[in-house]
Amino acid sequence: MADNLPAEFDVVVVGTGLPESIIAAACARSGQRVLHVDSRNYYGGNWASFSFSGLLSWIKENQQKTDLSDECEDWRKLILEDEEAIPLSSKDKTIQHVEDFCFGDQDSAEGVEEAGALPKLPVFGVPAAQGVSPESEESPAAKGISLGSEGSPAAEEVSPGPEKENPAVESPGEEEQAPGSDPGRAAPGAGAETAPGSGAAPSTASGESAPEPAKTEPAPSESAAQEPKRITYSQIVREGRRFNIDLVSKLLYSRGLLIDLLIKSNVSRYAEFKNATRVLAFREGKVEQVPCSRADVFNSRQLTMVEKRMLMKFLTFCLDYEQHPEEYQDYENSTFAQFLQTRKLTPSLQHFILHSIAMVPETESSTLQGLQATRKFLQCLGRYGNTPFLFPLYGQGEIPQCFCRLCAVFGGIYCLRHAVRCLVLDRASGRCKAIVDHFGQRISANYFIVEDSYLSESTCANVCYRQISRAVLITDQSVLNTDSEQQVSILTVPPLEPGRAAVCLIELCSSTMTCMKDTYLVHLTCPSAKTAREDLEPVVQKLFNLNTEKETENEEREKPRVLWAVYFNMRDSSGVEKSSYAGLPSNVYVCSGPDSALGNDCAVKQAETIFREMFPTEEFCPPPPNPEDIIYDEDEIEPEESGLNNSPETKPESSAEESSSGDGAAVAKEE
Repeated sequence: MADNLPAEFDVVVVGTGLPESIIAAACARSGQRVLHVDSRNYYGGNWASFSFSGLLSWIKENQQKTDLSDECEDWRKLILEDEEAIPLSSKDKTIQHVEDFCFGDQDSAEGVEEAGALPKLPVFGVPAAQGVSPESEESPAAKGISLGSEGSPAAEEVSPGPEKENPAVESPGEEEQAPGSDPGRAAPGAGAETAPGSGAAPSTASGESAPEPAKTEPAPSESAAQEPKRITYSQIVREGRRFNIDLVSKLLYSRGLLIDLLIKSNVSRYAEFKNATRVLAFREGKVEQVPCSRADVFNSRQLTMVEKRMLMKFLTFCLDYEQHPEEYQDYENSTFAQFLQTRKLTPSLQHFILHSIAMVPETESSTLQGLQATRKFLQCLGRYGNTPFLFPLYGQGEIPQCFCRLCAVFGGIYCLRHAVRCLVLDRASGRCKAIVDHFGQRISANYFIVEDSYLSESTCANVCYRQISRAVLITDQSVLNTDSEQQVSILTVPPLEPGRAAVCLIELCSSTMTCMKDTYLVHLTCPSAKTAREDLEPVVQKLFNLNTEKETENEEREKPRVLWAVYFNMRDSSGVEKSSYAGLPSNVYVCSGPDSALGNDCAVKQAETIFREMFPTEEFCPPPPNPEDIIYDEDEIEPEESGLNNSPETKPESSAEESSSGDGAAVAKEE
């Protein structure tokens, strides 16, 4: 397989996380020859999404922590006398303390087959991209927001539809075969159902038909609405492909850097989004909804008329606080929480602003940081809905894939399960000149992008990493039940003890295409102080029922019941300076993994910074050319036209295209 790869590229990218995927797409878009490799058998790295069986395999792999076999033991013989090798790590050490628990009815899941699963074929190196099966089984609820439909009504569920001029997503097979890492929807050969070398996933049936909703997902009756339906573990396994479980939990600010980049580069056509429908607060042991927009504030029954005026006055000030420096200059050295106490706000309003609008740490954030965060929240309101946030259908793991597809369209070559053994350093120039892969092939390039997790311990000896505590829960009902079951909620839980960090909770419903019907997918995230379970289990116990027995107290029975849970710690390598890595040449750039922030600004800034260092004269992810605006030379047009004239079947199609494309097509024809 290695013989099929060219021996020379302009840019080699190792790792398929979000920053690496953005850089690869930007380089390919600027005309560079790009090779994008990953030793994993799925796209996204720590940004990936998994089906339930895929996540079980990922859990088993990270609990075992086995070394990958070295297929080319004598690769060091390929290094010449005037060269030096910088070895890369053969195993991922960014995930630790993985613990999973089943709290649901534990009927036997042995022999249960995942409905709709497809046989898996090995994948090594592939030009351009792997195919993804078309979304022929999508339910109507899957349709989401087109990023071009700014300020549209009912934005939380805007269907792009074929009649729209700029649809948000197209089936991956319609324009070009694109790489898909989504394990829940990957085609044969995408290698996304299980992790490498793992055997924990349930067996799959070749050619099995799509699941019948009537058997496993009956329509809820009135009694079912009052008491949640009992979901068994075997049902979760059987409907495992309905789950798309993210390793990292994030939302997209509607006016954030990532949304702007998706729109500018037209990558948004590869994805759909759903508006986060509500922002919640946890106060005095209760979960309640926070009014965000002006209409929400005045319609709220939680606030008195005086509180409504106070809140609107403060939020109006935050929008243009820089025009009134006299209001906050005396408190620049104070925390934002202390500043709020001086604004004549009630304790409930202070809580809402600090934890649900600004969403900043109570004891660490300064007044200016709090004002900036509040203004960002307010500026994002109303673009696509009543909250500032969007969530990609099928999970956050879709976003790296979208940029992989753009790179593939412009000639990028992708190779999964393709390990890189070392970087080859030229001693005379001090620059990296090539990589050696696990086949023993040398691949030369001018620039190299490496994900942090691939660097060896000796290279990272001086780096001090932070950690992120993560938990993923499958529950049977929402943390705040309302008339509508299809809610996407964000909740910041204040520290339960002094010295602890606040916990960000994101709850996803089945219409986000991340979980099966009658269940919710809950993500919890916070900076690590201890293991993930020690950090997050107290919050889980406060909000959810972990009792596996059917007979529970009334107070516990009112809480959502956890059916399954996993805890793990993830390395946070954001903010590490390149100088902290030992012995890296100037043309090798390091990309970090996910950070603990809610948005994706860090990844976008890092990708743009690295791209501009490599190609300072090129535009970063420019808009792709419109096919209707491309003007061909006469020498290129004549052979094509003569061929078309000889084919009578293409004449009606050509005329239809001319009539539908308007003046632009007419001008091109005249020329």
